[in-house]
Amino acid sequence: MSFVSYVECTVCGAAHDFTRPLNVCEICGQMLAVRYDLPKVAAAVTKQDLAARPPGMYRFRELTPLADGEEPVTLGEGGTPLLPLPRLAAHLGLGTLWAKDEGQNPTGSFKARGLGMAITRARTLGAPGFVIPSAGNAGGAAAVYAARAGLPCVVIVPRGTPPAAIFEAQIAGAHVFTIEGSIATAGKVVAKVAPLLGWFDLSTLKEPYRLEGKKTMGLELAEQLGWRMPDVLLYPTGGGTGLVGIPKAFEELVGMKWLSGMPPRFYAVQADGCAPIVRAFDDKAEVTTAWDNPTTHAAGLRVPSPFAGRQMLRILRDSGGGAVAVSEQEIQDAQRLIARVEGIWTSPEGAALVAALQRLKDADAVTRGAEIVLMFTGAGIKYDPPALPAPVDLAGSETEILAQVRRAVGR
Repeated sequence: MSFVSYVECTVCGAAHDFTRPLNVCEICGQMLAVRYDLPKVAAAVTKQDLAARPPGMYRFRELTPLADGEEPVTLGEGGTPLLPLPRLAAHLGLGTLWAKDEGQNPTGSFKARGLGMAITRARTLGAPGFVIPSAGNAGGAAAVYAARAGLPCVVIVPRGTPPAAIFEAQIAGAHVFTIEGSIATAGKVVAKVAPLLGWFDLSTLKEPYRLEGKKTMGLELAEQLGWRMPDVLLYPTGGGTGLVGIPKAFEELVGMKWLSGMPPRFYAVQADGCAPIVRAFDDKAEVTTAWDNPTTHAAGLRVPSPFAGRQMLRILRDSGGGAVAVSEQEIQDAQRLIARVEGIWTSPEGAALVAALQRLKDADAVTRGAEIVLMFTGAGIKYDPPALPAPVDLAGSETEILAQVRRAVGR
């Protein structure tokens, strides 16, 4: 059964009917969030019940907005591993360090969770098709899950979006368009195109269900840590759905009395060339302002005007965390470092967390005794590869080839 009570505006508190399609608050135009009857959820399911269920994000069904009998549009998303990073921790002079590897989702990024959930609910509520602006992975995931649902999809991305994300959307049959500018430019077009087509607008946090899919990262993380929260959590922040969703998950588990204690200190990580959250945090502002001329090769961080800036800033401040911007060179160096010492080819967005963690360690903002989680939101294979030296070309006799190999590896 469904345990949804209502959908609430996160700013004015207005309640909305969850039995019809919703985008933003009809009173003030702000972000909506699903609210649950948490005592009833706690009475209906136990941790032991959960442990017996198969993996995937829908094992947490009671804390999802699915209606009674509603079948999700799914490719098996969720259930991603929480990987220990002992060699990276030692390299940085830290203690317990983990990475939640969202690159192992069906579409190669955490976007599978949010788009799978949003398209599931929108389909049930009668959406005939979907329109989405994207910096890359969201568009590919929307196209894939729309195809899975048997519905059409329009994806609008900035020029310069990673080719793999564009190909993913195209091969899934989406109508893909590129546009000069940023995801904010694409979003303005989507806002006008969606009502003309009569299709549903899937823009980040401008409907309440992507948040519920991304929230499941926090539900899984709590379970994987033995029903506790880490001390520190770093999140690569573009649109910021996960940065809002993970604390929501923890709050709901606390409300069910499955978790207790202090929540983690949350840190938003952005790129120097597009850091509206960092600027607003440093300026002690309540809302973000648009970042002019956003530039970074970490496409998911190239979001100049996040819709939920107000909500993210509140989370960072209330948790005692902060916001860090790192350079393009730091991101590239960190991407090579995490691959070399831990064997993980993460996305540039995930690599930015490693660079930021070094900054926080140097500033004594994190200590060796802290338990730290990095949210690696996507797989590096979906992006243009980092600059690397050319492989050694072997030639000559067998003896000469063997000698070349030995010289190269120093043996």
